[in-house]
This record gives sequence, C-alpha cells and structure tokens, in this order.
Amino acid sequence: MSEYFHSVTLDKDACRGCITCVKRCPTEAIRVRDGKAQIIKERCIDCGECIRVCPHHAKHAVTDPLSAIEQFKYKVVLPPPSLFGQYKRQEDLELIRAALHELGFDAVFEVAAAAELVSEATRRMLEQGDPKRPVISSACPAVLRLIRIRFPNLLENVLPLSAPMEVAARLAREKAVDKTGLKPEEIGVVFITPCPAKATAIKNPMGTEKSNVDLAVSTSEIYPVLLAAMNKCAKEGTGPDTAQSGRTGLSWGNSGGEAAATFTVRYLAADGIENVINVLEEMEDDRLSDQDFVELNACPAGCVGGVLNIENPYVAATRMKQLRNYRPVACNSLQGEAVPSEILWDAEVKPIKALGLNSQPKHSLKMMRKIDEIESRLYGLDCGSCGAPSCRALAEDIVLGFSTEDACIYLLKDKVEAVRSSMLSLKIDSRDKSGEHQ
Repeated sequence: MSEYFHSVTLDKDACRGCITCVKRCPTEAIRVRDGKAQIIKERCIDCGECIRVCPHHAKHAVTDPLSAIEQFKYKVVLPPPSLFGQYKRQEDLELIRAALHELGFDAVFEVAAAAELVSEATRRMLEQGDPKRPVISSACPAVLRLIRIRFPNLLENVLPLSAPMEVAARLAREKAVDKTGLKPEEIGVVFITPCPAKATAIKNPMGTEKSNVDLAVSTSEIYPVLLAAMNKCAKEGTGPDTAQSGRTGLSWGNSGGEAAATFTVRYLAADGIENVINVLEEMEDDRLSDQDFVELNACPAGCVGGVLNIENPYVAATRMKQLRNYRPVACNSLQGEAVPSEILWDAEVKPIKALGLNSQPKHSLKMMRKIDEIESRLYGLDCGSCGAPSCRALAEDIVLGFSTEDACIYLLKDKVEAVRSSMLSLKIDSRDKSGEHQ
C-alpha cells in the first residue's frame, strides 16, 4: 500500500511552538519538538481540529485549486448539503446551481440526492437486522478513521455503506457518460469539500478501492467566486427550481439529519470530536445497547461546521432548517427491494495499528511496564510544557526514544535544584574546613 495521504499539513514558518494543537488533538498525533509542532502521520485522522484551534494559522488543508477542472472535457460538480447553508440567498437553490454553471461546470449533481439513497439503504439494512447494534454511521471519514485507530473493536458495528459523496460521484459520472458519449476518464467529478477528512478520503478511500471523485475544492476557495456568480445570475434571472433533493437529503448537512432519516426513534447523534470520542467509549463499555443507530460527526453541528467552511456553523445550521421547510420529503428512491451492491462497500475496512508499542506482545508488555515506571516519576499535571499532550504520552515518547525525562520542566527543575543544593553544600563544607585550619 502506498504512503497514506494527509490533507492536514503544517506551516513550520508560521508555527510558534505553542501547545494548543497538542492539547486538542483527539488521537494525540501532535508533538512540539525543537520549538515546532510535528504531526505523527500514522495517528492523524485529518479531523481538522488543529486547523480550527491554531492561533497562528500554522495548519492548513491540502485541496485542489478550482482551476484544476480545466484538465477535463466535461466537468461535474458535487455540492454537499452544507454548501447551501453558507449563503444568505437561499430562496431558490437554482440560483446556486446556475452560479456553479457560470463558474465553468457542465453539470451539477447534489450530494443530498445521493444521501437520500443512502438513507433508504440504511433503513433497509436496519430492518434486516444487520450490522450489529447499535449501528454506527460510516459517512464521516474522520470518525471512521478514528474508529480504525482507537476503537477497532467497534468496526463490526459500522454501517458498510458508501458515503453519499461516493454514491453521488458514481451516479454523476454514469449520467455524464450517457449524456456526452465521452470516456469516463474524460469527465471530471469535483467535490466541494467542507473539511480536510473528505479530501483525504478521495486520495485514500475507505470501503472502496478507488474513489469516484477526481478533485476536492474547498468551500473556502469557491465561496467568494461563487457568491459573485450568484449575484450575476440573480440579475440575469434563472429558470424554474428543479429540485434534486428534499428534506431528507438536505438534513445530512446538520448533526442529527442522517439519524432522523432512518425513521427510527432509538437513535443518538453526536457532533464535535470530543463528544464523538465520549460516545465511542460508552459504546465500548456496552452502555448504548438500547440504541439502534448512532450518527457521529467530527465537526461541531455536523458538516456545516467543517473547518473549510466560511459561515458560523450554527448560523449555517439555522439556514439549512429554514431551507428544508420548502422542500419535498425526498426526491430520490432506490429501485427494487434489496440494497444495491453499488452502494455497499466493496473493500474491507481494517483496523489501523498506529497506537501499538511493538508488534511482539512480549516486548509491548515490557515497554508498558517501563512507561508505567517513568509515568510514576512524573508530576501527573498533563501541562503539555514538554511538547506532549500528557505525562503518559511523554513517558511513551521516552520509551520509544523520541524524548527524554529532561523534557519535563518539573523534573528538570528538581535536577537543577538538586545540583544547586549540592553546590551550596560543598561551598559550606569548604568554608567550614577552611575555618578549622585557621
């Protein structure tokens, strides 16, 4: 397997070596060493929390420039539901679609339309009793990678369905091929991403061998040019609003929208990566067995809270609710009674061994004992001054050879104080001996 692609990167010139990101990273994937933050790639889930909290804007997401669409003969754009909550002018979704055409896209395929198909597939699978209860949504790639790294035992609970982005991309490409007669590779499918995790999922997909999406353009990049195009289209006028999706699909942009679309009364929805971790820990302890479905979003308020969005997530969420009031319940449905194989995963999603100490259990146990020993000597303050998120993490870094006990400022202070006391004692002894000789 090729090296894992990360869309979250560090600008070392902008980094001041503060520990804000270190303390907030959900997988303890960041350390400050030599005055700069360093990302442990194996542990990073691309949730974007470090981008959100960095006071120096030293973290960035790698996405594709809008100009990259020019390499394709036919260009299809996939706007996610969260995009519609970024703009005040929502009286007509056709205005946004017309503006996307104005930017050079030949076709618009709403991800919300595919979300309605995934919702129906979810309902069918819940009725059939699979997978293991409570069922965990597989829609958020950051949460799915978190489960693979920190909660591998819960993978059997994850819904084995492709995310709406992937379903939309496949359907959009098929539709474009039928319409144009072009080869599939001549058609560019572009997703407007609200978060870095989805950009990563395109390069390193989970549940499928290859993503159907060609490019990921951030919402923050397209926002200003799309706004200008919307103003132009508003003056020129647009055609009638041909609804591609209804309330069911658009609800996916907000936390709880996917869960509500399952039509089950026993569901739980959590957003924000810290809350997600708390829910997963409770699931590991078998304290949520009374739930049928669990929707988890790494971003606060759901996809509208993605770090690559522009609008305040709660303002955007309110706009989404208002927008849904004027839509039909759904505009898309599956054919037949079985869940289509095209929506199911076609590749196994396996645990990621990023937190292990050693591949040999015997050596791991020995290292664990050493970590416990070192941690017992530390102060247990979890201050982060050493560049690690906790005393336990520092002890682990020491055992792995990435740090030393001198990194702890309190232990270092103790050593300095001990040296100082020793020197004072020697000085006093020297004076006493000098007085005796006199």
